[in-house]
Amino acid sequence: MKLFTCDSCGHAVHFDNRGCVTCGHRLGFNTETLAVHALEPLNDLEWRIHTQPDKAWKFCANAAFDICNWLVPAQSGDPYCIACHHNRIVPVTNTPEGLSRWQRIGQAQRHLFYSLLRWKLPRPTRADDPQGGLVFDFLADEIGPDGNPVPAMTGHEDGLISLRAAEADDATRESIRVAMNEPYRTLLGHFRHEIGHFYWTQLVRDDETLAEARRIFGDERADYAQALQRNYEQGPPADWQERFISTYASCHPAEDFAETWAHNFHIVDTLETARSFGLTVDPVRHDDMQAEVDFDPYNVSDSKRLIDAWVPLSVALNSIQRSMGQPDSYPFVLNQPVMEKLDFINRLIYRAGH
Repeated sequence: MKLFTCDSCGHAVHFDNRGCVTCGHRLGFNTETLAVHALEPLNDLEWRIHTQPDKAWKFCANAAFDICNWLVPAQSGDPYCIACHHNRIVPVTNTPEGLSRWQRIGQAQRHLFYSLLRWKLPRPTRADDPQGGLVFDFLADEIGPDGNPVPAMTGHEDGLISLRAAEADDATRESIRVAMNEPYRTLLGHFRHEIGHFYWTQLVRDDETLAEARRIFGDERADYAQALQRNYEQGPPADWQERFISTYASCHPAEDFAETWAHNFHIVDTLETARSFGLTVDPVRHDDMQAEVDFDPYNVSDSKRLIDAWVPLSVALNSIQRSMGQPDSYPFVLNQPVMEKLDFINRLIYRAGH
């Protein structure tokens, strides 16, 4: 994620900032420029960008709950921004718990959409494609007949991405991570994984691309229920670390694609952050660990360039985390088969946006 600059005072501002701490201007994210801008009020509902006085904007309707800081053209008949426009079921806002969950989910969703916009990936709505357009349901747990809670399911089916709203609670998400023996589990990770399933249907369509995907990941037509049952009963294959990015990726080709897709997002977005902060990795007497992100990672067709920068950076990030007594930021290993999979996904995304 980039660092941005306040249009009014030039102070650095961040993606989720609502106001500039230096000059006090209200801030909003413009999906046309993909930047955070300082705003000036025109009236109670409309704003203008400090450096672009000729166009009026309004905030996404979810700004009323401090959930979204994205802008919508004032003349638009849609009250919601590009990201929130895809939502169908959202958490309640009349309880502190529901509002807090919605705020955290919205933050992760906007981070996801920043990447989708940077790559210019297609985002058909249900109005565009009633059967497979992208739509989100953020689901509350239910109470079963026995009075016990029934957790909502996170998943994807025909363009519908469902996310268990309780995953926004740190304690709930961490307890699941530990119970599932997962090294990494975040809201943003869920979004990036589930959107991978959606983009399989969007981008892996022609015979040549499909044949290559099946060669690299396996045949996605394999029985999914049987694969999951085998995974839960027998665990991952003994050599999973030599072929997959995670144990979950090893259970079925569709999950392998979605897991690897998510890691491509992790890598590219973190590299953009490193570039924005001018980070350079150059440890003494470790020439193989040198890295400087002097390129736009969202616009690279060669995944080797991404990986060559990512590996030393991720090692440095993990070392910093350990120095703070924290778990590794990136507890994964990029083996050769995974790098081939990342290359396929990077080429797929690059072609879609060019």
